[in-house]
Amino acid sequence: MAEISYRRHRFPPMIIQHAVWLYLRFTLSYRDVEELLAERGLDISYETVRCWVLKFGPVIARRLRRCRPRP
Repeated sequence: MAEISYRRHRFPPMIIQHAVWLYLRFTLSYRDVEELLAERGLDISYETVRCWVLKFGPVIARRLRRCRPRP
């Protein structure tokens, strides 16, 4: 599997990964993720989070499933 390319994005990869992780891991809306990031001083709109989830979500979700411990 190829690495995710974060080139030409305004925010660092860790911010993008954290926003997508919040959305995928917890039952949050895009606006909830926007509010959580705003509490940390990041001005990111819910539309940006939506675009990130659509673009990076499947790859990050696969990584999360692979790392999750099995019962």
